[in-house]
Amino acid sequence: MKYSCFIAFLAIVIALAQNYSDLVVVEAVSCDGFVSKKDVQFILNGKPFYANGFNAYWLAYEATDPTTRFKITYAFQNATSHGMTIARTWGFHDGGYRALQTAPGSYDELTFQGLDFAIVEAKRLGIKLIITFVNNYSDFGGRKQYVAWAKSSGQNVSSDDDFYTNPLVKQFYKNHVKTMVNRVNTFTKVVYKDEPAIMGWELMNEPQCRADPSGKTLMDWINEMAPYVKSVDSNHLLSTGLEGFYGDSSPQRKTSLNPVAANVLGTDFIANHNLDSIDFASIHSYPDLWFPNLDENARLDYLRKWLEGHIEDAQNILKKPIILGEFGKPSNTPGYTQAQRDAVFTTTFDTIYASAQKGGPAAGALFWHVISDGMDNFKDALSIVLSDNTSTVNIISQQSRKMAFLGGKGKLSRKIKD
Repeated sequence: MKYSCFIAFLAIVIALAQNYSDLVVVEAVSCDGFVSKKDVQFILNGKPFYANGFNAYWLAYEATDPTTRFKITYAFQNATSHGMTIARTWGFHDGGYRALQTAPGSYDELTFQGLDFAIVEAKRLGIKLIITFVNNYSDFGGRKQYVAWAKSSGQNVSSDDDFYTNPLVKQFYKNHVKTMVNRVNTFTKVVYKDEPAIMGWELMNEPQCRADPSGKTLMDWINEMAPYVKSVDSNHLLSTGLEGFYGDSSPQRKTSLNPVAANVLGTDFIANHNLDSIDFASIHSYPDLWFPNLDENARLDYLRKWLEGHIEDAQNILKKPIILGEFGKPSNTPGYTQAQRDAVFTTTFDTIYASAQKGGPAAGALFWHVISDGMDNFKDALSIVLSDNTSTVNIISQQSRKMAFLGGKGKLSRKIKD
């Protein structure tokens, strides 16, 4: 272990020991550098970075209570035991119970320490984090809460879509971004913007603007906010958090790949990512939710085309890496079977791997979502407990090791055949 890494490791051990006497730290701290990008690839420590991962939006929420922080540790340990090295989580909770931001510019220190802890554990166990600044939806506050704050301050706002245009709301957002990137981790004393365990930021979880289906309003907002984020944090990568729906800049893709309902959401996959300040492309994939009337084979065929189309555009038009930020197979889909979930994961992973194996832009897939044992309050139709060791978990594990091998960080299992 390098001397500087040993010092970092020792600092984490001391910080954790001072706060949690029952937590024994045994794993080596990760000393990886920042993830960067070169052309269509992510780069880590001078090598291409291809990885598999998961969503765990609940990290800061559960870590706010020191007695439940073990859930974060268990989830990360289970993830790394299956070869995963990227986690996506919320960097927001606007108002409500255990809020991070209790009012514009006001933060609950205990909740922030929860996020601090999640970052520490990610660093210790070798996981890179993608952290999202705000939600499109009202869950955990989101745009709705920002607009409500502005309205209570006397602003003439009424729609959630005023989030993108009202000057005070936009300033609230910028202030949150600035607070986040300048946060000093209470355990490591490292400022977030200087923390290599953070892989990158997302502007928003699934941004949409129904008030302007043309896409201009959302485009203007991204044009303003993306350069702002990079101006206050030049170390980390940045993406949009988009679902990947096409807009008027890609009429053929819009017709062939978009669900019809997506055409009123005001997003444009190509235009929204085709900025110097956006480092990688973001897409999500939920054919079961988008096409409930299609049969299983038709949805799998669509899934493959959806992924291949975006990967092709990331390669040839955007010339940037692309991450599948969310995907899954809901267990409440009519006629659901475990085999169907396995088929969705296999199709997704095979398509991602086919690009990565050729040095292409598809850098990884993050399924929705991981929970730890005993987290019934977060259990839903998409949640996966890795310790259950289902056939799906085995598929995840194999993909993780295949992707790590491409980046020179792992060895292929004898069970894995291309």
